[in-house]
Amino acid sequence: MATITLRGTEIHTNGVLPKVGDAAPDFSLVNADLADVSLATYKGKKKLLSIVPSLDTPVCATSTIKFNTAAKTKADAVFLMIAADLPFAMSRFCTAEGAENIIALSMMRGKQFARDYGVLIEDGPLAGITARAIVVIDADDKVVYTELVPEIAQEPNYDAALALL
Repeated sequence: MATITLRGTEIHTNGVLPKVGDAAPDFSLVNADLADVSLATYKGKKKLLSIVPSLDTPVCATSTIKFNTAAKTKADAVFLMIAADLPFAMSRFCTAEGAENIIALSMMRGKQFARDYGVLIEDGPLAGITARAIVVIDADDKVVYTELVPEIAQEPNYDAALALL
């Protein structure tokens, strides 16, 4: 279990992020076409997982837009924005913001991803959705960077994550 804060109030996740050097846990998430995708879908590519509570919040929107801009210069990587939002809402957000360089993925068919990556919030008003975190995975599916943002209302360290892509 990890401790983070929501506007200064302590809340907890179900576990901890995968360790650098570990094999990335597989996942099953839902894309905009309502198809299931897994880690194998992006085989051979570097992957940045931006895990957010919801794209429909200011900080999540800001980080998604910033990563969308960064993705333009990282052709050998995929940028996966992962949230509890439904694919329809995520698609509307991406269209409205011109976020065409990222891939929005939903946990709508289960929360196993959040459990496996240790980011499922267990208490407080956001219980049941994810903490804000970044995981960078290399082309061989090894974890090379992780960040659990200590305060949900803060942005992640973009430079540190992008430096490893």
